[in-house]
Amino acid sequence: MESDRTLAALGNEYNPDILRAADEAHSAQEFSDMLDIPIATCYRRIEELTGAGLLELHDRVLSDEHRRTNVYRRDIDEIVISFDGNDLNVQVTERPEVKNKLDDVWRKISQE
Repeated sequence: MESDRTLAALGNEYNPDILRAADEAHSAQEFSDMLDIPIATCYRRIEELTGAGLLELHDRVLSDEHRRTNVYRRDIDEIVISFDGNDLNVQVTERPEVKNKLDDVWRKISQE
């Protein structure tokens, strides 16, 4: 993961809000509604966060209108930014695979 790309993504309006809300998977429309973000902006921010490796396409679910909808959740648990002299360090802790699998099991159980 590139430090500059990560910082640039974090610095854009709405991106930190989307990451906070993305502990559980949501569609772009759900993020837009929850966070009061214009839908077109929401799609751009999701693309930016996905490109930076901070958000992932989690699944394609069937919407209420019976269409497949992408849902996203964050791919990280923690970001630590530190300065050491002239050096900038960005440390990203990804979601453990075990946590992802447990989330998937709970999601499947709750849909049944």
